[in-house]
Order: sequence, then structure tokens, then C-alpha cells
Amino acid sequence: MPSPATPAPPATPPTPPKPTWDPRQPVVRPFPWLRPTIRIRLTLLYGGMFLMAGVLLLTIIYLLAANALSTGSEPLIELVNGSQVKVTGDACPGLKAPGLTPSQANDILSTCMSHQRQGALEGLLRRSLLALLGLAVIAFAFGYAMAGRVLSPLGKMTRTARRVAGTDLSRRIELGGPDDELKELSDTFDEMLDRLERAFTAQQRFVANASHELRTPLAINRTLLEVHLSDPGASPELQQLGKTLLATNERSEQLVEGLLLLARSDNEIVDRKPVDLAEVASQALDQARAEAQGKGVELRGTREPAVVQGNGVLLERIALNLVQNAVRYNTPDGWVEVTTKSLPGQALLVVENTGPIVPAYELDNIFEPFRRLRTERTGSDKGVGLGLSIVRSVARAHGGRITAEPREGGGLIMRVVLPT
Repeated sequence: MPSPATPAPPATPPTPPKPTWDPRQPVVRPFPWLRPTIRIRLTLLYGGMFLMAGVLLLTIIYLLAANALSTGSEPLIELVNGSQVKVTGDACPGLKAPGLTPSQANDILSTCMSHQRQGALEGLLRRSLLALLGLAVIAFAFGYAMAGRVLSPLGKMTRTARRVAGTDLSRRIELGGPDDELKELSDTFDEMLDRLERAFTAQQRFVANASHELRTPLAINRTLLEVHLSDPGASPELQQLGKTLLATNERSEQLVEGLLLLARSDNEIVDRKPVDLAEVASQALDQARAEAQGKGVELRGTREPAVVQGNGVLLERIALNLVQNAVRYNTPDGWVEVTTKSLPGQALLVVENTGPIVPAYELDNIFEPFRRLRTERTGSDKGVGLGLSIVRSVARAHGGRITAEPREGGGLIMRVVLPT
């Protein structure tokens, strides 16, 4: 008995064809000379404008010349009854004098005709100049309007670029119209914005991931060290080692927090709220007061209300970093003076302190990350070298600036200017 037939295996689906279009290759147009480029459009536009202006000017000059010829050709005398001469009009009153000889009459007639032609030419010149002036005004007005129409895509690109540079990377130009150089530039700019937005999104994602991946092990290490240090049976050597490791771990946490804050503060602040710099400075002084008392540094200054639009947490970081630096890099029995002031269109935060003498040439790199001015100002127990870098980044994100100036007798004067 024959065995049942084995079912055939399912047929393998055909492989899809490979794409024949390479996105890296430029698009080849069949008739590139027919492309409505800006050069061709401007040539046609301004050539047509000059042609129309020339035709209009020629027409006006023709009409004026015809009028001048008709005025200058008016007869001064006319024949009456075949032989009698009659003087017409008042253009040549000398012919009306009695007793003129033929030669005198001819001279007077020639002079009158010359004056009549001269007057006609002068009238033609005046009217031609007036016509030229009117055409110039019309030409400039029309050219201004057409130039604005031609350059309107550039204005749209400029406005989009300003909005992108300000806050929003998701905006695109999406310029319509003919496929000319401006549209090509617009499409290229949109492609660049796409890449920038992807890079910026990837950076934000990296900052968020780094925040989690770096903070978690450091927090675990700190917890383990604190648990071991709380053991009463630990030897003094182990206690000292634990304290050293705990200080090192705390320094690493400060470094991570500073790097993450520096990465976040490099962008312009979008969500802005009214913030009083006087209140921010007072909170920073309260947080640094214990450290200042431990070092014998006096905190002083007058703080006037100075309201700006920004992020309160980041602005407090500016004041706190400046005050902490002023306290840590100070001399025994020194002082730190913090003042705020409201100026027309801007607010001012000034942190002045006593301390070691700092030459002016050493202030060029004071705001760069991890750049050291001198050993007595950047000891390992005084920070991680990111405080002033964060201050500058936060000030820039708020549209402001910070400057440093050496103080006579030692110390620094830090000025932060923010727009209101």
C-alpha cells in the first residue's frame, strides 16, 4: 500500500529587490538649464523692470517733444489777402512797430523765433527732469517692494534660525515655492536642524542615563562606608580608612553633580519665572554661614530687590557657588560682601572678597572647567574645579554674563549681570 505523500515545504518568499536609489548621491535633473534659479528670476525681473521703465520714459519724452515742437513752431506772422502781413500773438511785439524796413523786420523775426525755440527747449528740459524724477521714485518704490518679495524667504529663514537658537529645535523652515537656490538652502538648513535635534536629544538622554548610572553606585558606596564607620568594633586604622574613602566618595559625588549641572545649564532657560536676586543671595549666604563662621570670615553686604526672569534653582546655584568660593579662598579674619542692585534693563549681583593677590593675567582661564589658577586657590579640599564654570554656563543660559576683576589688596570682585 503506497505511503501518503509528504507535504511540500512552504515556498520561500522572494527576496525584495535592492533599492537602486542612493540617498548619498545628488539628484540629477533631466534639464538643469530649465531650473528656475534665483539668477534667472532676478535677471528676468530686473531686465523687465528696466525695459518697462525705458519704454515709459521714451513715451513721456516723445509726448513732451511733440508738445515742445508744437509750441516752438507757432507762426509769428501770417499773410492776409496774398500780400499783406499780419502779426499774430504777442510773442514778437517788435514786428508791430510802424515803418520797419524788410531787413529790420527779418532781424526781429529771427530773434523772436530763436527765443521761441529756446523757451520750448527749456520747457522740454524741465518737464523731462520732472518726469525722470517721478519715474525714479516709482522705480525705487517698485524695486524696494520686489526686493522684499525676493528676499522674503531669507527673512523667514532668519526668523526660524533665531527661534531655533533661542529655545526650540523642533522648528523647521519648510520653504515652498520654486525649486531654486533659496529652497535648496532652506532644505539643507532643515536637514541640519534634524541632525542637531537628534544630537541634542541624544545628549539629553545621555545626561539622564549618566545621572542615574553615576549617582547610584556612589550612593551605595557612601551607605556602605557609613555603615562600617558606625560599627563600634572597628579598629582605628579602619575608621581612618573609612573616613578617607568617605571623603573621596563625597568629592566624586560633587564632581558628578557639577558635571551634570554644567551639561544641563549650557542650554537657554525656557521656563522662566520672576526671581529676586536679593532673595537668592540671602539663601546662599544662609547656606554658607556655618562654613564662613568656621573659617572666621565675615559675611556682609546690602541686597536691594532685583527681579529677573529665570530659573530660581539655577540662579541660587550662581550665588551659592560664588559665595562658597569667596569663603573658601579667603584669608583668616577676612570678609565676603554680597550686594544686589537693579539697573535699567538689567540686574546686578556682586560678590567681593578678601584673599590672596591674584594677577589679572591669571583670570583668563578662571571660568574653564578644571583649570587651576594657583595651588592656594584650588586645593583638593576646596572643590572640584567646576564652580565658576557652572556659574558662567548658568549666566549664559539666562542671557547674562559674569566678569572677574582682581581686588586691590587681594581677593576678587565677581559681577553677574542678568537681563530683567
